Formats: sequence, C-alpha cells, structure tokens
Amino acid sequence: MKISIIDETLTLEKHMPPVSNWQNDYDKMILPCLEAKKPCYIMYRLDTQNNLGYEWAFICWSPDFSPVREKMLYAATRATLKSEFGGGHIKEELFGTVTEDISLNGYKQYMAFQHAPAPLTFAEEELEMIKKNEVNVNVNVDTKNQTMQGIAFPISNNAIEMIVRLRDGDISYVQLSIDIKNESIELELADNTQLNNLPSKVPSDHARYHFFNFKHTHEGDFMSSIVFIYSTPGYNIPVKERMLYSSCKSQFLFSVEQELQIQIAKKIEISEGSELTEEFLLDELHPKKNIARQAFAKPRGPSNRGPRRMIRPQTESSFN
Repeated sequence: MKISIIDETLTLEKHMPPVSNWQNDYDKMILPCLEAKKPCYIMYRLDTQNNLGYEWAFICWSPDFSPVREKMLYAATRATLKSEFGGGHIKEELFGTVTEDISLNGYKQYMAFQHAPAPLTFAEEELEMIKKNEVNVNVNVDTKNQTMQGIAFPISNNAIEMIVRLRDGDISYVQLSIDIKNESIELELADNTQLNNLPSKVPSDHARYHFFNFKHTHEGDFMSSIVFIYSTPGYNIPVKERMLYSSCKSQFLFSVEQELQIQIAKKIEISEGSELTEEFLLDELHPKKNIARQAFAKPRGPSNRGPRRMIRPQTESSFN
C-alpha cells in the first residue's frame, strides 16, 4: 500500500495484491511507487505472522530534493499513521532518502545492522579481548576453578640465563618482551643499571616486563629487593599487544618464582618510565604507616545560658 498526504489527508494512493513471496515481490512492487521529489509512506506485508495476523514493514520515503514543507509534514504525520494502522502489526521500520535505502538489498543491510551487536568503545573492545583470553575473569557460583590463570608462553634460554644472573646478584636489571609472532618471551636487555637510568630504559611504544634489583636502606638497614615492573604505555600500543602482556603475566611470574626461585619483593604496574623514582619505589616497598590516631572527641556539654533561674509559685497576696 502506498499512502500519500493529499489535501492534508492521509490517502491510499495505490495498492497491489501479493504475487509471490515477499522477497520476490519487494523490488517489483515498491520501487515503481517511489517518486524522485515526492515523499510517501509504504506499508509492505511480510510473510511472517504474529498473534495479530500478518506482520508489515513500514517504509518512509523522503527524497533529498523534495520540498522542505512536505518533508516536515510527513515527519509530523509518521507517528499518527503508525498508531492508526496499529503498531503491533509493524515488524520493521525503514527510512530512506535514496532508492538504494529502500531496495531489497538496502532492506537486508538495514536488518543486518539492526541485529548486529552494539559497537564497543576502544576500552570495551580491549576488555572483551582480555576476558576471552584470561581464566576466571567472571566469577560466580557456577565458575569452575582452574589450577593456573592466563596464557603460558615459553621463556627463551637467554632470558632464563639473565634472570638467574639477576637472582645471583651478577646484574641488576633485566628487560623482557613478548614475541607475538612466535608466542614466546624473549630477552630485550640485561645490564647493571642504576636507579637514575631506569626510567630511560622503559619504552614508550611497547609493553615490557622488567626486573630490577633495588638496593636501598630502610630504617638503617641495607636491603636488596627484586622488583617486577610491568610497563604498558596506555592506548599507544595495539589492543592485541596489551591483551597478551596482561594475559601472560600471571603464568610468567609463577614460572619465575617457582621454577627459577626468584623472590619478588614487589610487583608494580606503570604507564611511563618517569614514575620510577626512588620515592615511588620506597613507598611501594615500605608503605608509610599512619600511627597518629585521632583522639576520641568528647561530646561538648550544653552551652552556658547564664545563671540558673528559679520560678517561685505566686502567693495569694501577689494578686492583690
């Protein structure tokens, strides 16, 4: 059914009975009803049914070059027509300004878009990928526990050798990377690095694992603490890289601590190397304890309203 507004009245301008199924009839019946500069409504019956009867597609045709007044008139009447026809009969609504929007191919593309999942933001997409690759991200009463979490990539022999040397005190710094193509953890750098040079070794365009032997004094005692640092420079790196480093971290640290017998004093995550200062590491290793406790505040007494007053009963003589 083609419905147009004529003399400010919704008027049935054309109608046709079905010949074949709705897809075969679609372009043959609908496209000839479209005029280049004149809006209209089209009610097209589908083959599916609900408890009210056949379901319909409600098509609004408003070509770009039609008069503005007519566009506004049809836009203002759209809800009225839908209500009068019966919203329960309408399965799909389609709006078009060019023929390609209204054609059968355009209708199918619209349907595919309508039933597609909602688009995700960059952060949501990254979280979704991490959830798919990590174990026990969503925990509930039906969750089945597993022994280990995350992804286990093999550690190269060079990386193992340098981590052992770090454990034995031969070197103070080891940097490791994930070879995404070969799915392995590789050695990037190993040397004797001082704390003031540590920030410059953190790359700003890739995630990395770092081990640093932080030698310092605390409360008069000299200490040597191995710190694990996971650096990930925000969203400047691909989602897949962030996902792999996050997913591999737990398994990697388990292997290092259990198999290589490395005692890690602190595990830290940073976004840039400038965060690695002596004060930052000391606060992470030895958090300051707040020993000053606020004394119990005694409730204040009633305010001083002046001398106490006494009201004496008046004698009979006072009324004379």
